[in-house]
Amino acid sequence: MPKISDVFPPVEVLLTMEPEELALLLLEYLCQCERNRSSGLLNRYNFTLPANLGEYSAGNYDAVAKVITESWVWLEREGLIAPSPGQKDQWIFITRRGYKFRETGDIRSYKAATLLPREILDPALASKVGPAFLRGEYDTAIFEAFKEVEVRARSLSGLDQTDLGVSLMRKAFHPDNGPLTDNTQESGERQAISNLFAGAIGCFKNPSSHRDVDFSDPVEVVELIMLADRLIRIAERRKS
Repeated sequence: MPKISDVFPPVEVLLTMEPEELALLLLEYLCQCERNRSSGLLNRYNFTLPANLGEYSAGNYDAVAKVITESWVWLEREGLIAPSPGQKDQWIFITRRGYKFRETGDIRSYKAATLLPREILDPALASKVGPAFLRGEYDTAIFEAFKEVEVRARSLSGLDQTDLGVSLMRKAFHPDNGPLTDNTQESGERQAISNLFAGAIGCFKNPSSHRDVDFSDPVEVVELIMLADRLIRIAERRKS
């Protein structure tokens, strides 16, 4: 049976993770417990006992146990684990959905989630893209990121709900009279900003609205989310 430290990140990293960020690593460990017939750990109470967390949680037992428990509950809520039929207390089994989730490679995608610096992203953006990115649904994450750019630009500029996509960006950042244009910049720079927003929406939001776009590299996805974050910050600064 592997040590918990073979699957989980260092404790200082674990304590900063959201429940859903740790949950997939917990699922991987539970699958290994079941495969190695370590059924005694397929129980939330047993799993979080000091004796089982051992040296991994040395000096941080309470905090580590709570983070793991939060992730355990997340797995239950998502239907990846479920209470064992006919057994009392907190015994669980790994569901068909849980195994499918693991076997289709989502664990590997999930491990890439640490690449996304959620703590520095615009909070609304982070809440929109985080869950999809964690599930490895990269097309959805990128669509949601640039949809948030569109929604924020419309809100900040006061334009109508019927203004959409590239047209919205051209109006909001029109170099002569756009409500979000910066008139202290020279005309070429104002036009460049308009092109930047319109191009970003046209390249990364609109295609995902109409068809599946194959984004498979999590590093590329993080780069695009960071671009969306930068655009949101530019728009917010123009409004203020």
